[in-house]
Amino acid sequence: MRCRRTVVVTIFLLIVAAIAWFSLRQYLHHPDALWRIVSQQCVPNQQKNQNPEPCAKVELTSGYVLLKDIHGPLQYLLMPTAKMKGMESPELLQAQTPNFFWLAWQQREMMSVRRGSHVPDDVISLTINSTSGRTQNQLHIHISCLRADVRGQLNQYANTLSNQWQAFPESLAGNQYIARKVSAAEFSQRGPFIMLANQVPQAREHMGRYSLAMAKLADGDWVILATERNLLRLNLASAEQIQDHDCGLLKK
Repeated sequence: MRCRRTVVVTIFLLIVAAIAWFSLRQYLHHPDALWRIVSQQCVPNQQKNQNPEPCAKVELTSGYVLLKDIHGPLQYLLMPTAKMKGMESPELLQAQTPNFFWLAWQQREMMSVRRGSHVPDDVISLTINSTSGRTQNQLHIHISCLRADVRGQLNQYANTLSNQWQAFPESLAGNQYIARKVSAAEFSQRGPFIMLANQVPQAREHMGRYSLAMAKLADGDWVILATERNLLRLNLASAEQIQDHDCGLLKK
């Protein structure tokens, strides 16, 4: 009985700690900081002066901006020009909404431009965090380097993946993921938000609990990775954890 009570208390304290940590992150980082940059600086400057600064790029027709993140030498953020919170935004499941992950992949060359030399596709990854795994309430996709250990795991298990969602054989950066292969044609037409909502049971009703990541495979396809928030496992669903903003893979 005492052992069971200790386990319950421990679980409760872990949940409280996770919630407190998330609340502290929100306090330290104003949740609308990115939206203010997009709406009050980048877009107006582009409209008035044909200058995207402080963004690296503003595409009004396609509806996105590209901003150099303050973390890491090569990390960029792709964001909508319209107000859109994140994974939970219903607009992401509408056909007329831009395919932001596909657009983010098309902008990967900015990493090479900034570096001054080519950044191979197998080094690059795209991620978006869940509502509990982020500090900002403007949808933003992280364009950055992949962790070396995660790259190795993807290479190791690439042949076991299919175009159906399945549990990834090992934990990635300490958390459980589901994975699905996707071709270039499918990626360009639909994108991972719709695939997750349409193909994973109950995901559509709880999109905000999920975090997504994408990386290129050696056969030319991509892998989509998704993890769901699980406070009992201290998983806030932040797929950004599989990225290495210092780009260690480029130093090997």
